[in-house]
Amino acid sequence: MVNPHVAIIGAGPIGLELAVALKRARVDYTHLEAGQIAQTVDRYPKMTRFFSSPERIAIAGVPLQTPDQAKATREQYLDYLRGIVTQFDLDVHTYERVTKIDQEDSQFTLHTDRQGVVTRYSATHVVLAVGDMAFPRLLHVPGEDLSHVSHYFDEPHRYFRKRLFIVGGKNSAVEAALRCHHAGATVSMSYRGDRFDPERIKYWLLPELESLIKVGQIAFYPNTIPAAMTPTHVDLSPAPGLIGDSIQVEADFVLLLTGYVMDATLFKMLGVELVGGNQAPAHDPQTMQTNVPNVFVAGTAAAGTQETFKLFIENCHAHVPRIVATITGHPCDTPDIIDTHDGQAPES
Repeated sequence: MVNPHVAIIGAGPIGLELAVALKRARVDYTHLEAGQIAQTVDRYPKMTRFFSSPERIAIAGVPLQTPDQAKATREQYLDYLRGIVTQFDLDVHTYERVTKIDQEDSQFTLHTDRQGVVTRYSATHVVLAVGDMAFPRLLHVPGEDLSHVSHYFDEPHRYFRKRLFIVGGKNSAVEAALRCHHAGATVSMSYRGDRFDPERIKYWLLPELESLIKVGQIAFYPNTIPAAMTPTHVDLSPAPGLIGDSIQVEADFVLLLTGYVMDATLFKMLGVELVGGNQAPAHDPQTMQTNVPNVFVAGTAAAGTQETFKLFIENCHAHVPRIVATITGHPCDTPDIIDTHDGQAPES
């Protein structure tokens, strides 16, 4: 039997945890990442605090501790993951995007691009740990590409004493609204529903937002969707299936926090079947192997583009020993893992 050589694509928390497990199992691997490690976490707004407690998002048996024993911030978790890479001396080829994968018999050839330099790697197994939040979910309405319109919230300072219009009704939109309001922005919100769903919002955020809406400090336009953005205002229309008048709301900046979608390019390239409304890769949950032999999925990518979040960092740890055991034919010697979750992810 040919010794396995694994190509891991994606260096988020689960991709890094898999790299540690393969190294412990003495399995050769190549680790490729189109950006920096934990690229999705890096895109979280500054000082975002995770919903999950530290022990649930810790990886590779290494405790995650915070100075105040509270849930970790974006910055603390990125620092922790850099420490994991350093501690285990993980060789991650960052800023090296996989552009093509060829398969011949039982061998895969991966073509990558790093600043115009093309490299080829061979592997007997491929693990796609690419996450489920590669691109923003576009609204495809006029003005979406204007310079004052963004699908990403970074931090609230830039909206001080400005009219900020936020589209969305989940964690990212609610947290942005509260933080920007406290930073001195005049905040308005549009949501296609008639009210916010408490199952999709961190429990400590919703009461405050509802109180600020009730007293008129944050303007709320329920049952609406943006029809167009202009340099000075947002045109709102009734949500699908509803009847009502169009509304114009003045805005200096617009945040379209309507969710993100998975990049399925490599799955399609390899012939992995995508199923259901989420376009989730078909796979055996006991092994994480897809319908294509020796091609595996790990992490939240296993759920495809999640409308309602079911997979999080904390309940994807179990993917790692399943993949390693399948590749090596032996149980994976890893620390105990948690295969449950206690709520919403910060990006949901």
